[in-house]
Amino acid sequence: MNLTPKDEERLTVFMVAELARRRKERGVVLNHPETIAYISDWMFERAREGWTVAEIRAEATQLLGQEDVMDGVPSMIDRIQVEPVFPDGTKLVTVHDPIRSDTVRNPSTDGGRPAGGGDVDADSPTDSSTDATDADPGGDAA
Repeated sequence: MNLTPKDEERLTVFMVAELARRRKERGVVLNHPETIAYISDWMFERAREGWTVAEIRAEATQLLGQEDVMDGVPSMIDRIQVEPVFPDGTKLVTVHDPIRSDTVRNPSTDGGRPAGGGDVDADSPTDSSTDATDADPGGDAA
């Protein structure tokens, strides 16, 4: 099996996310890498299912509340950026302030699309001219 560096990175995200899911099910709070992987993996999978960028952005902020992560983790993660594969190509998805203290529902378990319309952001393919607000030179991209 020949894996590209991108494939290896995706598998690493999946493995850490799977560990995070198991810990969360047992009531163990997640650390920084587990939190990033948990949300990133969810975003990758929703893209594969055909969700739009706006739908993913809207629902990703509802996955974890402050009670699900270790103290200090929410302040360490101001955004998460991933480049998942959508049916029409790879796109950059940025979720700002992904951890909420008022988690309403858990889209990872209800299997449904967002109840509301979500953001009205354009679903534009990733290219070298990324918006300055989405650029993350040293960041949390997975």
